[in-house]
Amino acid sequence: MRKPVALITGAGGEIGHGLIAKLTESGRRAVVTLDLNALAPAQARLVQREFTGSILDTALLERILAEFEVDTVFHLAALLSTRSEFTPTTAHQVNVEGTLHLLEFSQREAESHGRPVTFIYPSSIAAYGLPDLETKARAGRVREDAFATPTTMYGCNKLYCEQLGRYYARFYKQLSAEPQAGRVDFRCVRFPGLISAMTVPSGGTSDYAPEMIHAAAKGEPYACFVRPDTRIPFMAMPDGVDALLALAAAPRERLTQTAYNLGAFSPSAAEIHARVQAAFPAADITWKTDVKRQGIVDSWPADVDDSAARRDWGFAPAYDFTRAFDEYLIPTIRARYARG
Repeated sequence: MRKPVALITGAGGEIGHGLIAKLTESGRRAVVTLDLNALAPAQARLVQREFTGSILDTALLERILAEFEVDTVFHLAALLSTRSEFTPTTAHQVNVEGTLHLLEFSQREAESHGRPVTFIYPSSIAAYGLPDLETKARAGRVREDAFATPTTMYGCNKLYCEQLGRYYARFYKQLSAEPQAGRVDFRCVRFPGLISAMTVPSGGTSDYAPEMIHAAAKGEPYACFVRPDTRIPFMAMPDGVDALLALAAAPRERLTQTAYNLGAFSPSAAEIHARVQAAFPAADITWKTDVKRQGIVDSWPADVDDSAARRDWGFAPAYDFTRAFDEYLIPTIRARYARG
């Protein structure tokens, strides 16, 4: 008899670690994971089964389908924004074809056990594309249906996959009339820049914020790759994990759309620099604009309108700018390097 579980793809990342911990807390939920690399031992001990491989491997997905009754999918696996610009064909294969495989997998799972599969998909503010800085300044807090003209391969991938999810979910309300129709309950969030205190930044397009803190904590000079006036929305990683869980648990009848903006705080790079400099007075932070990455963040909104998420399923981030930096990011990263 197959066992009911939640499936997390791309589980080795920071969001995956947080989801595993929360879902398995006190035996609340059995979790199966899929990642290209093996999980760290601390995470591996928490999951019921760990699969190592690619989301493009249909034979591997068939094995999961045969062994487990997956009723919730957290599809985190993706090639991120900066790397996608260097390998756009690979990005399309992983981000689009991989998502299509997972949507088909979820459809078949739902048909197999007779109930819809909840499919949680993290999209990104990269799905937006504002044409110039003047438009960005005028736009204010951008809604989900505005400026959906991404300028990067990653953004194109994310926006298209949002539409794929809508396609698979479109018959959801007709299940009783059409039992073989779509059984994928697709739910998507558009994340802002996610900042984690637990992982080292890896050169992502929005990583200038955590990179400042890590360099300052290590006593190393840092040249910020965006202008001081650059402004995009951010969110602390714990709020990102909680948002995915809250959306997954929301009653379907309360949801009015398939994709939701999320935001928490929207400081300029200069404001982030001032906060880091106050915590590390000896920090050597300068400015050296990377034209390509600057162009990408300039095309993203300065802030987003997340009123639909707050109204429909109670999204309420715990960390504002002050608390995120003073209580979560700076002390945790400082302690990391103090321990050596």
